[in-house]
Amino acid sequence: MVCKRVLFFLGLSFLLMSATAFLPKTAEKKIVLKRKVLKEGEGSGIEEIYSKLHTSGFSLPKLESFKEALEGFYKLKAQGLVTKNIVTLIDFSLSSNTKRLWVIDLDSDSILIHSLVAHGKNTGEEFASSFSNKAESYKSSLGFYVTGEIYNGKHGKSLRLDGLEKGINDNARNRAVVVHGASYVSDIFIKNNQRLGRSLGCPAVPLAVTDELIRTIKDKSCLFIYYPSDSYKYFSSII
Repeated sequence: MVCKRVLFFLGLSFLLMSATAFLPKTAEKKIVLKRKVLKEGEGSGIEEIYSKLHTSGFSLPKLESFKEALEGFYKLKAQGLVTKNIVTLIDFSLSSNTKRLWVIDLDSDSILIHSLVAHGKNTGEEFASSFSNKAESYKSSLGFYVTGEIYNGKHGKSLRLDGLEKGINDNARNRAVVVHGASYVSDIFIKNNQRLGRSLGCPAVPLAVTDELIRTIKDKSCLFIYYPSDSYKYFSSII
């Protein structure tokens, strides 16, 4: 009788252990499958948002830059790193003589602001081509940022930025890379100099839109600086 009980409990233990061993693998497969489905459906969802954007008469950003911006935004929102449904997209593949900054409200799927924006003076002339995370490089940094607090500095009202990508833009706050207004970001400057003015690495904007832009994107919204860089895509932890 004792032997039978021992055998019974040994058999029961074996069955429980076997069942437990299979559960994690099954759960893991389900998670991988879910991620695959989400990933496969993500692009079409973003393209649908893009096609339905209310432009308010503004030009649309390129689909490629828009997709990267939203893919990163959704990841950062899921992690709680950004809280607003506002995305600021800056496309540094475009000429500095064109409006290449968009502020997009994802609650209403509408473009709120479309503006000129400067790149760093060592990043390029009319076109941006070289980027850095180093202090005193006077270059722009690519990638994803979260907007911080407003302060008044030498350029007046300004907005601090925190770079979210290690080795790519995480030195932004130490470098004082911020959103601010500047007189050299204007159509008049372009007319007189054949290109937009350049900053020391900040995404400087026209004085006329500074207050509205800062007020709209402050306090943990997503800002993304795009450029079709294979190096950035390789090292980025977000894209």
